[in-house]
Amino acid sequence: MMLHIPKYIFAFLFFSSSLILRAQTNVEFEKENFKDKKDQLREAKSNIKQGDELYATAYDHYKAAVDHFIKESHYVPGINDISGAGSGDFANAVGFYKKANEINPNNADLNYKIGFCLIWMPAGKFEALHYFEKAYQLKSTVAPDIQYYLGRGYHLDQQWEKAMAAYKAYIPLLDQKKSDDNKVLIADVNKKVEECAMGLELSKHPERVFIDNLGCQVNSKYPDYGPLISTDESVMIFTSRRDNTTGGGKAESGEYNEDLYLSTCKEAGGAWGPPLNLGKPINTEEHDATAGLSPDGTTLYIYRFTPRDGGDIWECHQSGDTWTKPERMNKNINSDAHESTVSLSYDGKTLYFVSDRKGGMGGKDIYLSRLDAKGKWGPAENLGAPINTMYSEEGVFIHPDGKTMYFSSQGHKTIGGYDLFKSTLVDGKWTEPVNMGYPVNGPDDDVFFVISGSERHGYYASKKSEGCGEKDLYKITFLGPEKPFAMNAEDNLLASVASPIKARVIAPPIAIKSAALTILKGVITDALTGKPLEATIELVDNQRNEVIASFKSNSASGKYLVTLPAGKNYGIAVKAENYLFHSENFDIPNAAAFQEVTKDIALNNLAVGTKIVLRNIFFDFDKSTLRSESTNELERLTKLLTDVPTLKIEISGHTDNKGSAEYNQKLSESRAKAVVDYLVSKGITSDRLQYKGYGLTQPMAGNETDEGRQLNRRTEFKVLSK
Repeated sequence: MMLHIPKYIFAFLFFSSSLILRAQTNVEFEKENFKDKKDQLREAKSNIKQGDELYATAYDHYKAAVDHFIKESHYVPGINDISGAGSGDFANAVGFYKKANEINPNNADLNYKIGFCLIWMPAGKFEALHYFEKAYQLKSTVAPDIQYYLGRGYHLDQQWEKAMAAYKAYIPLLDQKKSDDNKVLIADVNKKVEECAMGLELSKHPERVFIDNLGCQVNSKYPDYGPLISTDESVMIFTSRRDNTTGGGKAESGEYNEDLYLSTCKEAGGAWGPPLNLGKPINTEEHDATAGLSPDGTTLYIYRFTPRDGGDIWECHQSGDTWTKPERMNKNINSDAHESTVSLSYDGKTLYFVSDRKGGMGGKDIYLSRLDAKGKWGPAENLGAPINTMYSEEGVFIHPDGKTMYFSSQGHKTIGGYDLFKSTLVDGKWTEPVNMGYPVNGPDDDVFFVISGSERHGYYASKKSEGCGEKDLYKITFLGPEKPFAMNAEDNLLASVASPIKARVIAPPIAIKSAALTILKGVITDALTGKPLEATIELVDNQRNEVIASFKSNSASGKYLVTLPAGKNYGIAVKAENYLFHSENFDIPNAAAFQEVTKDIALNNLAVGTKIVLRNIFFDFDKSTLRSESTNELERLTKLLTDVPTLKIEISGHTDNKGSAEYNQKLSESRAKAVVDYLVSKGITSDRLQYKGYGLTQPMAGNETDEGRQLNRRTEFKVLSK
């Protein structure tokens, strides 16, 4: 007959019998069990009574939240989905229960209630297994769902096989009923079995990473979470519940209200400095949490909870050394539902965000909104499959390369709760999300992850035993694939050959896969005084003659940061009022790897004799025909001459030393004339313009290298009078 017992029943019998062998006697809180401890019994019963009152209230809130979630979203929620639903009362109840447990640790019902309180508390769920195990050992029928919660405890403890056995033992109990709710519960248990199987598999092949606590200089004894970073890892803003929270208020759970804090780092991968509370107007006396940060670190998105709509996103900008007052984003972003996290594209024209608004695919979905011609965020568009699922997605982060998305999901192939996933935009469609593996992902919720521009360092929050507090910030260093060993030719002979291996040669290092991205950053100053300037930086797609994005340098420091995804020829123009513009050109092929370029720019005012190189004017090879990629640069020059109608300039052409001096002189002059002719065609009078060719006579660099010759082939203008 044993041959006909399903495998999961056999596993359950083995699992159950191993526990029963260690079972202890269940001790009720009755007089006969405490004959010499009447006062202690009275105290224990009083604590249980107070705990039961809180437990009942908390359970009602929890059950209502779960029932509503099952009805609306058709799956069993996790703690992140219904956080706050009774968790405060559960935390208070468990305090009373633990006091009673000190007097009698061998009561099944009490151990079960302690475990149940803890499993729904963010800070207690890893402790719950001990109490569920004890309750089951004392009384295997302590509660109808004890097998389920044993499974949850083992699951969180990464005891994958024990968790699967417990989950599978629970399914037959649910099969006895056929209600729609139980269909959802059965599907939930089956999914958790799949999660454990995935956890077992991924843990056998861990990713090559270092996971390091950022240290107690950054982290505190309080919860620290929700890190956001600038692309170059110089700025980090995160959420914390510290005792210096603005206004000193506390939540129902007893924790301090959330505030935003800022830490800085001098070099990528280096040590982060002590965090500072951002203060008002960023933080208020209520909850303020991180939601998103632009790649350059100058636009901050804040989550603020309001009972009216469940939470909205607010936006503010850095202005010098301060931040502007946050403003609630428009109705296309915020709804009557809950919006939590956002991520801004590198060009500032697309906003990805998370919402559980009606009409979605699951609990929380990822949406996008596009900036319209008036600078307003347009209607929300659900990303759909394969990104969104019938479960919840959270913590969206779009990499500055414009084509890589990181996010958390409960619905894809996870190993428990929310896992971190990665998807790539190919031909306008997102690829099937890939689990980022173990130990990046664990059996608990892994959410609110961000990654540097190089994709070498990721940041997230986790609760670990060696941490500084309840929840800490961690840095993940991705090491890339392991370097393989290569045998020499002799060693590659058949293994049966008697001669031993004579040498082992290490193969060349495997490069860590990094984003196809260039970070351009630096400081913009006045060329004469060295004073930092607030300037506008225009990013142009030269091939399409289109301004992709516009940024500003910081008015106090002059710092700027621009991200340039590979695969484009970029023109960059830096402009400030009463200054001549400065241009740069970056032609970044698709195959380019990550690089960080520091370019400090000193702007010249309109002084007579000032020269400016027009780096985004291009000609056909060996000709004076202007290429279409030159249009934006020429239009900037036209605008300057229009805005300053008294300005007179000389346009000059320059070449490298290839070819004869006579040939280069003629080519440089005809190219300078082509620019003047363009300006005249745009309405600039010829008496304000001169052109001259200097050929190879005024090199900027040596002609021995391709780089030097490229610098020498240029078009300049010089201020003659103003």
